[in-house]
Amino acid sequence: MNNYQFIKAWTDNGIGKLELQRPEVLNAINRSMVVEILAALRNFDQLEQVKVIVLSGAGRSFAAGADIKEMAEENAISMEMKNQFADWDKISLIKKPVIAAVHGFVLGGGFELALCADIVFAAASSKFGFPEVQLGVMPSAGGTVKLTKLMGKRKALEFLWTGNQLKAEEAKHWGIVNQVVPDELLLQETIAFAENLVKQPALSLRLIKDTVEKAEDLPIYEAMQYERKNFYLLFASEDQKEGMQAFMEKRSPHFKGK
Repeated sequence: MNNYQFIKAWTDNGIGKLELQRPEVLNAINRSMVVEILAALRNFDQLEQVKVIVLSGAGRSFAAGADIKEMAEENAISMEMKNQFADWDKISLIKKPVIAAVHGFVLGGGFELALCADIVFAAASSKFGFPEVQLGVMPSAGGTVKLTKLMGKRKALEFLWTGNQLKAEEAKHWGIVNQVVPDELLLQETIAFAENLVKQPALSLRLIKDTVEKAEDLPIYEAMQYERKNFYLLFASEDQKEGMQAFMEKRSPHFKGK
């Protein structure tokens, strides 16, 4: 794939793999890295051979936060003019399944990046948190909003106000993490899950993700109507015909993503 400075991106058997590559600073996320992450995700989203995306970090941690040196001298006007969070917002527009494999520190911007994923596998030693309050600021790429939706107001405030860290099992309890696995098995377990998704019909995965995301924000009746429209839409696909025919013929389906 394209050459990047702060990440590595490649494809492998239907999986688009994206690895953060600033291990010397625990993968601290700067603006250029976000630009590269978005570019790689968009590329994977357009590549027909990629069915699922796996996001991970090189070195001792997934990402220990934002690059503070880059922001220390900013002011309100310069931050507004840069509009740097526009790229973060676009990450949520990726249509294909995104699975994060996180380990070590998952803090600040690194935590927000993990929250952008659809599924999160965490190494048992992982630690999650938003330490921004200790720097006189607050999360700014969706952290306060997404954490509140997952944990509720009171628990979210406890962690946002104190900067305290969550252990992996605690993060699983609050729905932040799907699976906690031994550190040495993190990528193996994550890739195994991704490989199972590769076998599924791509259009179904895409529209299920779309519908679930709408369900988070729409009233129940409206969300159900949206669900129904996507259900009907899948009946225009070849994979729907193949899936039902295979079921009736008692054989394994061969999905083509069409």
